[in-house]
Amino acid sequence: METRFDSVLLVAFGGPTPGCCQSVDPCPGSEALCFVQGIVGGRPGSEARVATVTAHYERLGGFSPFNEFTLQQARSVENLLKQQGLYVPVHLGMRHWPPYVKDVLRQMADQGLQNILVLIMAPHQCFASWEWYQQTVEEGVTALGARGPRVTYLDPWYTHPGYIAAIADYLRQAFQELGPERAAQAALIYTAHSIPEAMAANAPYTRQFEATAAAATQLLGHPGYRLAYQSQVTGTPRPWLQPDINDAIRQAKDAGYRDVIVSPIGFLCDNVEVLYDLDVEARQTAAICGLTLVRVKTVCNHPAFLAMLSDLLAERLRKG
Repeated sequence: METRFDSVLLVAFGGPTPGCCQSVDPCPGSEALCFVQGIVGGRPGSEARVATVTAHYERLGGFSPFNEFTLQQARSVENLLKQQGLYVPVHLGMRHWPPYVKDVLRQMADQGLQNILVLIMAPHQCFASWEWYQQTVEEGVTALGARGPRVTYLDPWYTHPGYIAAIADYLRQAFQELGPERAAQAALIYTAHSIPEAMAANAPYTRQFEATAAAATQLLGHPGYRLAYQSQVTGTPRPWLQPDINDAIRQAKDAGYRDVIVSPIGFLCDNVEVLYDLDVEARQTAAICGLTLVRVKTVCNHPAFLAMLSDLLAERLRKG
């Protein structure tokens, strides 16, 4: 089937993988340190933050599974599009680690691709999760001059039935770990990445996060839920969204809960923020509180989630 779009580009955050990057010169020798410095390094008082976040990566082996999971998502989406008769190449570009967005756009231009449909791999919108990605894409396009392609962005999908079905399915699996009686009485906590309150005030981020949580909970038929945030930047004068997941766990204990089920719906695949902030820190907090914590899977390669992405892309590709 012919389409006026000639390609798809998935744009994502990125994470450190073996083989030192080029974002810090000279490279410090550790991919994790190189990655974190490339994001927050150079800001006043950033040294402590760089050291803390780098330590999280080093504790988990120094690398992140994020890139590989996101590449799997891109390959799956491309194959699902082919099954619908849409033979469109699907590329992947990262904002903070190779393959960088600017390099991927240059490669696409070298292949003669000039009309790109862009999918931002973030479920909820704020500057850090949406406009910043768009700026990164626009910078890459501008750098190509006359060869710069035309780009169109896929609309957000934070309450799409496919996304909600994937969340709910993994929640049901988590409920099975506790058993039906305990699961019905557990505190259900959804998490997303915390952002500065000032950024949230100018974005639909919190409203979209709550809409996702409400839709998933309704599909499950669970009696209620709580919202919490993770991965806050500490030691800054700017307040960030609260409550922190660890505070939410303590609040659940004070409310008399025995079990907590934590679903990181603000993340589309496991990365170090999920693996450390929830599987290490939050689990330790729950243990201190005498609570059982069950961490729900991210949607990652769930068939309903991947089918949703491919269907949305296919619909837009056909419209041209």
